[in-house]
Amino acid sequence: MFSREESKRIRQEFWTSFGKEFPHKWLLYNTKMKEIQLKFTFDRKKAQVSLDISDEDEFIRAYYFEKLESLKKILESEYLPEAIFDDSYELPEGKVISRIYTQLDNVSMHKKSDWPLVKTFLARNMIQLEEFFKDFEDFLKS
Repeated sequence: MFSREESKRIRQEFWTSFGKEFPHKWLLYNTKMKEIQLKFTFDRKKAQVSLDISDEDEFIRAYYFEKLESLKKILESEYLPEAIFDDSYELPEGKVISRIYTQLDNVSMHKKSDWPLVKTFLARNMIQLEEFFKDFEDFLKS
């Protein structure tokens, strides 16, 4: 078991090393759409790359999720073949969002031997998700 301080230091070390190995200006929160963000997640059980629709209004979330679902075949065939669509994804703090993501299971932030695999997974999949978002950004905004 790791203390809170040790876990924080490990997280910082991982993300710093990730940034050095993959020096890319990631889109993430800079989608210019307050409802949609692209995110990296890496914890003690899994790593994820996701497109989150996090508006409090469930009708707005449903609107964007349906638009993205209409692109599902394209997303899976040309960008992220293993994409998972979840219109009611519950975050650890209990908030419900809509999330489209790809996930790598059985990896841990606290296990440095997992880091090379996770870094490659995160970078490869986020590049694909960013390309998808940029290619269909106008459709999502309209």
